[in-house]
Amino acid sequence: MSNWRSQIIPVAASVATLVVLVGFFAAGFGVRGWWDQQRAPIAADLMEPGEMVVAEVSPDDDPFWGPEDAAVTVVEFADYQCPFCQAHATETLHQIREAYGDRIRYVFRDFPIPSLHPQAFAAAEASQCAADQGDFWGFHDRLFENQDAMDAPDLKEHAAVLGLDAVVFEECLESGKHRDEVQADLDDGIDYGVMGTPAFFINGRLIDGVVPFSVFERIIDEELAKADSR
Repeated sequence: MSNWRSQIIPVAASVATLVVLVGFFAAGFGVRGWWDQQRAPIAADLMEPGEMVVAEVSPDDDPFWGPEDAAVTVVEFADYQCPFCQAHATETLHQIREAYGDRIRYVFRDFPIPSLHPQAFAAAEASQCAADQGDFWGFHDRLFENQDAMDAPDLKEHAAVLGLDAVVFEECLESGKHRDEVQADLDDGIDYGVMGTPAFFINGRLIDGVVPFSVFERIIDEELAKADSR
């Protein structure tokens, strides 16, 4: 009897091992097949910047530079606490303005993400208050240069440094005068499919995320060429 057991136990162990190995093998193919299914739509989304077009992206009545009737309009959606937006604002944006100046219109629209950046919404409101006094872009630059200073006292200090009327600025900020405007920008961005910041639309052609100046140059030049050929 002991002999019989000594022969059966190794055989059973071998069968069990084989079953486990087959199970892992099959599971491996199952997982791989599942991943291949998931990867297909992901790959389909990996388009070159500017390939995706969203028709009629409105500049609304938001701050801009350049002529209103420019052949090319760039609409940016950004969050003042977003580090990628900061990289664009402090580097690429200056290159775009230097290269194209009055040949394009560049519009800034707010897309604060409070779940990630709790001070971004108030900073966006403050920038609109600065716009009321004619210095949106100065305030915009100062916010991006001081991303670690966006508490209410910091916002008032930025306004003071720029020479804005402190009383008017404070009343504007504390009244929530531009809260609906900022929310409207956020809602519009969501409607246009903005998923994060920064996001740019060049005549409706989407650039998602921070990219080098060369990408803007390619798309802007293409749009200018289209306008010249009409």
